[in-house]
Amino acid sequence: MLMVADLMALSACTAPKTLGQDFVRAKVVSGSELDILADAMDSYGKEKGLVNYDRDAENIRRSSAMVFLFLEQPEPAGLNCGNCGLDKCPNKNAVGENDSVQYQCVWRVLDLGIALGSAAKTAGMLNADNRIMGRPGTVAKKIGMVQGEMVIGIPISAASKNIYFDRPEKK
Repeated sequence: MLMVADLMALSACTAPKTLGQDFVRAKVVSGSELDILADAMDSYGKEKGLVNYDRDAENIRRSSAMVFLFLEQPEPAGLNCGNCGLDKCPNKNAVGENDSVQYQCVWRVLDLGIALGSAAKTAGMLNADNRIMGRPGTVAKKIGMVQGEMVIGIPISAASKNIYFDRPEKK
């Protein structure tokens, strides 16, 4: 399954990017790192009173690997397109409290989305069950497992039934 994860990362890295500028990065985690992440997700969900972090954590524990995709120091595309709501692109992404990015160029976000789709497609073509998830990315960034903006995870598994679907929704 690590080979599948590496090929997913390759698909993400070779996906098309706006103006040919690449700010998308990938990181593969497996083994004990998945347990560390799952435990942190459980704790974070309880601490913040958020639902389904425990459910997703259980999926992570049962996964073979996780491919994280994220943006690394993305700069605005400079197209002055207005799709973000601003009339003109800022020189850099606006940074707010706790060094969090308040503004993100929509073209860079689209690049990340295309890379996520390419990685998930590769997993599917190789018969690896997968699901694009935001919660693992949020926690991975908080615990320092992954550095970057907009961290999204794609866990993978090979089982007789896809573990990422028919999951009970918490209320």
